[in-house]
Amino acid sequence: MAVKPHIQMSNASVPLVHEVEVMDEMGRTKLTHVPGERPLTIYLDKREVVTLMTLGSAPEALVLGYLRNQRMVESPGDIESIQVDWETDSAAVKTRRSTVDIDALTSKRVVTTGCGQGTMFGGLMDEMSEIQLPNGPQLSQEAIVALVDTIRVHDTIYKKSGSVHACAVFERQGDHSVKLLHFIEDVGRHNAVDSISGLMWLADKPGKDLVFFTTGRLTSEMVIKGAQMGIPFLLTRSGVTLMGLELARKTNLTILSRCSGKHFEIYNAPERVVFSQNPSFLAT
Repeated sequence: MAVKPHIQMSNASVPLVHEVEVMDEMGRTKLTHVPGERPLTIYLDKREVVTLMTLGSAPEALVLGYLRNQRMVESPGDIESIQVDWETDSAAVKTRRSTVDIDALTSKRVVTTGCGQGTMFGGLMDEMSEIQLPNGPQLSQEAIVALVDTIRVHDTIYKKSGSVHACAVFERQGDHSVKLLHFIEDVGRHNAVDSISGLMWLADKPGKDLVFFTTGRLTSEMVIKGAQMGIPFLLTRSGVTLMGLELARKTNLTILSRCSGKHFEIYNAPERVVFSQNPSFLAT
């Protein structure tokens, strides 16, 4: 059995919400909370790569997922350490070996529509033609509704302060139930999905049995990252863009939009969804 590579990582989480004084429409003052937002500059082998604006809840996972999704490292085994220092707002990544041509990769940059402005390097759009998710697995209508309800009752920063996006990844437990693995909030949904991607990569977790949920819209960037992780189901309580839908069609990815309560809309690959035959479930 192969031994998992060990990555030395800091544990540099910071306070996620801050108490501030505000005045309401009647001139009354009160205390409320706002989420934090910090710049985090990633250095790969002492080379500055990018500055991300982040909540800071899981910075090491964010860095790892970002490097994975931008294909700046080929595997977790390439990385020796990730050290985040909030005094300098920096993340220093040291590799054991590097086989990626960073100059070629960063010569073509696309600023995406993600909150806080996400960035994609290289010809990711061109490479999407190489990703084709297999037919199956399936997910029941009951499991979808249970997943949405799990998100609804989850204790979140958004409920306390607003102004953040959330992403979550669930594992299918057969066709009829799911289990929450990770829930990440950040100022931008692209940061939240990168953090989850990093956690999945570190755990060597394949995407075929996973279901991904986001509170934000499913743009091309979100679909690309879901397909890169090999996750067949992307769910959102928001909407989907045309390019996001086109990429989902190319990669055979199932998209569910407007997920709220028992309501959802399937935009692609509906054959993966098993509709309920339970009269009591359908009646409520």
